[in-house]
Amino acid sequence: MRKIGNFFWFIFAGLGLGISWFFIGLVWCITIVGIPIGIQCFKFAGLAFFPFKKNVVYSSKTTSVILNILWIIFGGLFLCIESMLAGLIYCITIIGIPFGMQCFKIAKLSLMPFGASVVRKSL
Repeated sequence: MRKIGNFFWFIFAGLGLGISWFFIGLVWCITIVGIPIGIQCFKFAGLAFFPFKKNVVYSSKTTSVILNILWIIFGGLFLCIESMLAGLIYCITIIGIPFGMQCFKIAKLSLMPFGASVVRKSL
């Protein structure tokens, strides 16, 4: 089921969300200071392309809080709004609810990407 879900996700939502994460990562990589932030965006672009059977685990380090505040100001808000709108559109139908839930997972990640890591769900 994971492969089927990821296939349909990639076609209907993942391509757009993943390209957005990748583009924001490229913008951050223009400056030397922004390269670590850009690399983090590239990691999460992979989650946006194929999110099924993956979880996001958050930590609570103080440096992560400071970076997350800067992130929201300089790129995260756009990604969050994009994911939330896509999630709301998918949740209109019963069939689209799993896709909507994945969009909401990515929306939360787009507000707090630092201190977060992506792990695979085990059976």
